[in-house]
Amino acid sequence: MPCVTVKQLMKDLDLEIIYSPEEIDGKIESSDVNRPGLQLAGFYKYFAYERVQIIGKVEWTYFDGLNAKVREKRAEQLLSHEMPCLIITRELEVHEEFIEAAKKFKRPIFRKKISTTKFISVITNYLEDKLAPVMTRHGVLVDVYGIGIFMIGESGIGKSETALELIKRGHRLISDDAVEIKRKDNTLEGTAPEIIRHFMEIRGIGILDIKHLYGVGAVRDEKMIELVIELENWKQGKEYNRLGLDNEHMEMLGIEIEKLTIPIKPGRNLAMIIEVAARNYKQKIMGFNAAETLSDRLMMHLEE
Repeated sequence: MPCVTVKQLMKDLDLEIIYSPEEIDGKIESSDVNRPGLQLAGFYKYFAYERVQIIGKVEWTYFDGLNAKVREKRAEQLLSHEMPCLIITRELEVHEEFIEAAKKFKRPIFRKKISTTKFISVITNYLEDKLAPVMTRHGVLVDVYGIGIFMIGESGIGKSETALELIKRGHRLISDDAVEIKRKDNTLEGTAPEIIRHFMEIRGIGILDIKHLYGVGAVRDEKMIELVIELENWKQGKEYNRLGLDNEHMEMLGIEIEKLTIPIKPGRNLAMIIEVAARNYKQKIMGFNAAETLSDRLMMHLEE
């Protein structure tokens, strides 16, 4: 299961350290956060202690209004739970009772200057990105007319050469050879592993730096995958989809993505076919399906 270390969170979000044990070894496994207002009032049923705990102006004001003895008891009660860390927003002063309880139970306390709502948005987006399920697949990811197309097929079938022709036509490369696919909510986002980002291998030529060859407009770092296109050598006798009425799908990380299979024969302009596939897919999501329109016309003609 993916996780984020508390040390990584502290570094990436530039959190101010109020108290830290000698070793910060906590791990965060949920993108949800918790504001422990009810817990500071003494209610611990269904307390999600495994989440990052965030104290904002409301919780701070309530806690500040308690007498010293109650504050000490409530702080110890809260921090006795095995939470990843406690973060106080708005650069509010940290009560001594929290610091003492943190030392006792070895819980990290951090502080951030921005407002609570903004910080919750920042940390939630950060954790969702870091904790999203990830897989790596062989293939090429390109942006064609704003549609993220993931080309797959056996090695040497011509994926990279087709992508290069698409780049020449003004489209954009995200990743060649290996694509890191991350699930975000109900979408799949593809990117290139850092070490091969913006590079492409063309057999007979070698490694190309697409960003330097064609400029920054020819590449992008990430793109949502909307369509999978499998390239395969034309197989005599195999029935290929000629009308487009039956949609094929491919599952990745539990999400179904529409898939097209394009047979390769000498003389077929693959780059142009993929451009047409992107335009046709765009039409479909906008509500127009050419195959269904033709089918309806044929049915009307037969009924006359």
